Amino acid sequence: MIPFNKPPFTGFEETYIKQALESKKMSGDGPFGKKCQSWFETNLPAKKTLITPSCTAALELAAILIGIGPGDEVIMPSYTFVSTANAFVLRGAKIVFVDIRPDTMNIDEKLIEAAITTSTRAIVPVHYAGVACEMLAIMDIAERYNLFVVEDAAQGMMSSYKGRALGTIGHFGAYSFHETKNYTSGGEGGLLIINEERFLDRADVVREKGTNRSQFFRGMVDKYQWVDIGSSYLPSELQAACLWAQLECATEINESRLDAWQIYWQRLQPLVKEGLIELATIPDSCTHNAHMFYLKTCGLEERTAFLKYFKTRDVLAVFHYVPLHTSKAGTVFGHFVGEDRYTTRESERLVRLPLWFGLDEASQNSVIEVVNDFYRKVR
Repeated sequence: MIPFNKPPFTGFEETYIKQALESKKMSGDGPFGKKCQSWFETNLPAKKTLITPSCTAALELAAILIGIGPGDEVIMPSYTFVSTANAFVLRGAKIVFVDIRPDTMNIDEKLIEAAITTSTRAIVPVHYAGVACEMLAIMDIAERYNLFVVEDAAQGMMSSYKGRALGTIGHFGAYSFHETKNYTSGGEGGLLIINEERFLDRADVVREKGTNRSQFFRGMVDKYQWVDIGSSYLPSELQAACLWAQLECATEINESRLDAWQIYWQRLQPLVKEGLIELATIPDSCTHNAHMFYLKTCGLEERTAFLKYFKTRDVLAVFHYVPLHTSKAGTVFGHFVGEDRYTTRESERLVRLPLWFGLDEASQNSVIEVVNDFYRKVR
């Protein structure tokens, strides 16, 4: 069986995790945690970054920092993972879903303004597959209506928009280091990117369970105490050690994935030219990170047959999100504004092919062969 994903592994993870285990600091923000945060602040760059136990935690932290509360509305696409919505629902907000663009599967920036009300507090663009949303237009809307922008860049590490790293354009950004992402901190993990000075100090407090513990360790106060709301958003030093092993090889991992992505792209072009499949569009303003390679079938029935055929050939291909506005919780905690022209239709067509760091040539050739066989012999 050719799996859909293999978590990235560089060979240094075990060494660094052993060092963390043998250290006197395992609970978080130890030497490896500080190295990771420094790497991000230098290489993105960003004013401040905080590694977290997950991208979900990073989004929750952002929701607290911008003061989301009952009665507020937050605009986002319905085609996203549930954490994008949950982070704000947990604070009492109502989610306002708008349609996506079929070319990138990202929120349609032209529909955002019509969804704004006097209760709107934030826009959450989701950079699907590591391909950027139209952030120039989104930031313009946010500035005119005095709204916060929280970039869900869970899939976007090493991607950029007009030369700027994803997650560094809005007020906040969030990365994921889940095992399915390009980089992992041991199965889970995340990062909050803070782009405005006014949030820097409070972010430390909220992340440290509402205490000024970080100020205490920096010698700014003589004791630490409970000063604000907060929660436990600190990952262990073991997670940071695993992540550091991958940050040291960040360029190598990125180039390997891009090479595999490009092979898929080139060798599936005959099917594209015949109108049998569609592939992702990468706008000129975007540099992507090969987070995933997806194709689109003609519809749900064909996709079902496609995935079934792949299983018979021992290759695991998968579909992705079921739109949130069609779910039970989505109807309770949010609503769709405007016409669902593309969200449901395009989500039912999409298939993700196997892609991981170090994908070997034989496996990739087998996947391409199965795609071709389905359209030449089975369909």
